[in-house]
This record gives sequence, C-alpha cells and structure tokens, in this order.
Amino acid sequence: MNEQLKRDIIELVKKSRDVIVCSVDDRGFPNAKSMFQAKCEGLKTFWFSTNVSAARTQQWLECPNACIYFLDSGNIHGLMLTGHMQVCTDEETKRAFWKPGDEKYYSLGPTDPDYCMLRFTADQGNYWGQQKYLFNVDSLEV
Repeated sequence: MNEQLKRDIIELVKKSRDVIVCSVDDRGFPNAKSMFQAKCEGLKTFWFSTNVSAARTQQWLECPNACIYFLDSGNIHGLMLTGHMQVCTDEETKRAFWKPGDEKYYSLGPTDPDYCMLRFTADQGNYWGQQKYLFNVDSLEV
C-alpha cells in the first residue's frame, strides 16, 4: 500500500464524526447503528461511549465480534474495519473519557452504572477508494 493511500485512509477516519458500528445478535444477524467516535488511536483502537443497557452492548458481551465503517459519500470512499469490541465498565476508563455535557445521557455522572465505554480493536481492513484494498491492520504502519 502506498503512502498516499495510507494518508487517505487516516484522513477518512479523522474527519468522520459518525461511525457505523455493527454487532451480531443472538440469531447470528448483523445489527448496525451510528455512533460518535470518542477517540481513535491510529487504525487499531477506537473508543465509543454508550449505555450498558443498550441492545448492542449486551450483544457484544455475548459475542465480541464487531466491525466499524467510515464513509465519505461525497467522494465515494469507505473503510470497514473488523475486529472485537470490549465493554469497559471500570471507573478509571469511564472517568478518563467523561466530558462536560455527558450528564445529559448519564445522569449520575461518570459513576453511572448504565454508562460504559466501548473499545474496538481492529484486525483487518477493507478500504474502497478508486480500488479495493484489503489489509491487515497490524502490518499497516501509520
């Protein structure tokens, strides 16, 4: 993969506020929803906040297989990353990501038992720009 392609992928991730996040339900069907990125660490680790009681959180507790998808519909570019989702309910992680205004969603603050962070760890990537590029995330130096 050439350097320009790597830059295009990173730019798509960085400019995407909304990410389509997918889980697998108890019947084996994919479930998708849009979520805001809380943080990304290269192309390997992505963080999202949500409710412990949310349907997808419960699905990831049962089956951590997941994918996330970034889209630039104007330029017809997309990136799918597959990997695993971890539900983090520890106070240290929750406090690290807490920001003013979050009480709108989690009224009890960072210790709210229904507040959690999701940590997605990517393994494989599939990028579509002008061509399709499949890659192993660990082997892509960014």
